[in-house]
Amino acid sequence: MRAFQRTLIVALLCLLGLAACQRPGVVHRTRGHVFGTKVEVSIYGGSPERAAALSGAVLNEFDRLHHKYHAWQPSMLTSLNDAIARGEPFTADAEMVSLLQSATVVADRSGNLFNPAIGRLIRLWGFQSSDIAAQAPAAADVRRWLDARPRLSDLRYEGNTISSTNKAVMIDLGGYAKGYALDRAALILRQGGVEAALVNVGGNVIAIGQPGGRAWRVGIQDPRAGGALAQVDLRDNEAMGTSGDYQRYFLKDGKRHPHIIDPRSGYPIDLVASVTIITAGGSDAGLRSDGNSKPMFITGPAGWEAMAAQMGLAEVMLIDAQGKAYTTAAMGARLAAARKGGAASK
Repeated sequence: MRAFQRTLIVALLCLLGLAACQRPGVVHRTRGHVFGTKVEVSIYGGSPERAAALSGAVLNEFDRLHHKYHAWQPSMLTSLNDAIARGEPFTADAEMVSLLQSATVVADRSGNLFNPAIGRLIRLWGFQSSDIAAQAPAAADVRRWLDARPRLSDLRYEGNTISSTNKAVMIDLGGYAKGYALDRAALILRQGGVEAALVNVGGNVIAIGQPGGRAWRVGIQDPRAGGALAQVDLRDNEAMGTSGDYQRYFLKDGKRHPHIIDPRSGYPIDLVASVTIITAGGSDAGLRSDGNSKPMFITGPAGWEAMAAQMGLAEVMLIDAQGKAYTTAAMGARLAAARKGGAASK
């Protein structure tokens, strides 16, 4: 068994005991840690052995993606960034090209508020590290990379060969790859014939089918108190993505500096605690749930509604830095329906 599996695949939890696991109403949960966060695969029904095999396949796929798209440890992505810095083309593969091109569409739609090309700014603030430390980069250094105006639209493609017209581009897919991982997990589980499953990657969640007669119920994390601030029901091929200031951040001079950087100013956002969106349908619901949440976080309380409309998002909840909640009408209705519905499967 690979080292990744030995360290990440923990003991299969069968909630009602081994014999009861043969009944269709049992949820088998497998947990691990990848992409710098906790992951959990919940599979409804079937045998514990089948659930363990499918969960293991999902975690192996997460491991593959983690190593391929890592932003600072050696990976295909760092090799691409090194080639861009040298002004040289890089031969990638069809998967990377497709992922970058889809990210470019999101960036363009958001007016580049979603901008994975600002990796140098992310590194400047110390967020390309497993151990984030408080720091304050020089204003001149921030301005240098702002003035370089790196964009995903600077990339050029010839088959699977990628080049850039701007050497300042450094791609960081930390705000996009988890969503892609959800879609890959959903594909693996559907091909495995699962009746229902729920995959959670650090608060980004995708639902497959439904466990019995009810939808999957998931919590939206309270960005300050911990635990669930609210709950929603997710149905087949619905995904929920949350961008928050509470996982990767540092405190300096009494101020919180999260890893989400405004590409217009070059500084971390301090007006928003979290943004949660729900997307549905197609083969990329997870991908859309990840990247599309960032522009609302960056525009903040004053502009999030207009940005949600611009991004074509109907279900959005924003919690500002003071703890005030804002929702679209559709998200408010979903939250109210969950409250009215009472207890449900998790």
